[in-house]
Amino acid sequence: MGTSSISIREKIGYGLGDTASNIVFQVVINFLLVFYTDVFGISAAAAGTLLLVVRIFDGITDPLVGGMADRTRSRWGRYRPYLLLMALPYAGLAVLAFTTPDLGENGKLVYAYITYTLLMTVYTAINIPYSALGGVITEDTTERASIQSYRFAMAMVGGALVSALTLPLVNLLGQGDKAFGYQMAMAVMAAIAALCFFICFWSTRERVAPDTVADSKGNIAKNFAGDFFNLFRNSQWAIIAAATFFLLVLVAMRGAVTPFYVTYYFQSENLVSMFVTLPMLAGVAGAVSTNFLTKRFCKARLFNWAMIGVIVTHAALLPLGRDQVYLALALAMAANFVHMIAIPLIFSMVPDTVDWFASKGHPKKMAMAYSGHLMALKLGLAFGGASAGWLLGYFDYVPNAEQSERTLDGIVLIYAAGPVVCTLITMALFRNYRLTNAFMATGMRAENATNSPDTASAVSN
Repeated sequence: MGTSSISIREKIGYGLGDTASNIVFQVVINFLLVFYTDVFGISAAAAGTLLLVVRIFDGITDPLVGGMADRTRSRWGRYRPYLLLMALPYAGLAVLAFTTPDLGENGKLVYAYITYTLLMTVYTAINIPYSALGGVITEDTTERASIQSYRFAMAMVGGALVSALTLPLVNLLGQGDKAFGYQMAMAVMAAIAALCFFICFWSTRERVAPDTVADSKGNIAKNFAGDFFNLFRNSQWAIIAAATFFLLVLVAMRGAVTPFYVTYYFQSENLVSMFVTLPMLAGVAGAVSTNFLTKRFCKARLFNWAMIGVIVTHAALLPLGRDQVYLALALAMAANFVHMIAIPLIFSMVPDTVDWFASKGHPKKMAMAYSGHLMALKLGLAFGGASAGWLLGYFDYVPNAEQSERTLDGIVLIYAAGPVVCTLITMALFRNYRLTNAFMATGMRAENATNSPDTASAVSN
């Protein structure tokens, strides 16, 4: 049944896949908007719309990749082959997305749409099978939480490296030419990402057997659509997807505005890398803590505690003065620590919702479940990133200039108040989540026994 303990070596190997994903993900979250506005040369509003449009398209492709991955059969399994096949295209497109062509404003905008769309499409093609792989390494719910804690600890390591190295590499390799510096910095990091995906492929195994329910013959697109829309009949999965959407709105909004918050509100551009890197390292500690905390506490309860921590730490940022930059840094680290306790938990809950739905007679579609989950994640990123760009425009942000008090106040609101609102909504949604540790251990079987036809017949008699 795949319930035996998974080795630390395999958990680290699996985690390296998200190190690879995060090398690009964190650059996109933390530097793409400022790259587009201050280096590439397009307006904040146009960049915000670009982020929204591309990520919405990216979300549409998720179910197609999920359906393909669930139906893949090879000697390497269903999901692992994608790590091998997509690693190099992923690296190459990352470099192209951060390349500044010698074109006019309209030409640059078209180039940005094409390269960013292709990058996100390949990201989908490798990240959905990678995520589904975490659900078939084992069926044990506690081990799944442990695997996800390693995953996100390694993801934060990748994010911390990116945060620490991006701007220094841009300056070192660009020698004053930021456009060339971004291109070369991404080339270095993309090569590391490809290597991490290769290691992940060779380090992991798929132990949970494929679903024995055969796909019906006929129109493949219809089968994919059926799998996708069937997700929304799974009430517990829908809660996880909605909660993930708002958590990623938080991540994208805060991440996109961080360089603006540090550069303009605190007038400390030299601390931008520190503001991204140190919270990432705090996130590593948070993700590692999840591995130990889930052995003592219920996942659902622990998630709610983490959400309260996210609200408190972000609310504390609102009244800070412009001379309290290091207190803001400490609060940002604390916020990411508690946030990264929650993220592995919510990813480990996805296969739990699949198992719960399968116990009611539905086929297991692990990649489709993760594709829908990642679609919610990407739509959250799209809305959060676009909102940051739109709100900067609304608050009259002007690139590379001294900002008005209205603009500075707006930047603080985006950075601190936005996450509070998103987290309150997440907690409200989560009130209806039922798959606690106790329920997964015994309650699910009892519920199914109560609802079985034999039981119903016995009650009626």
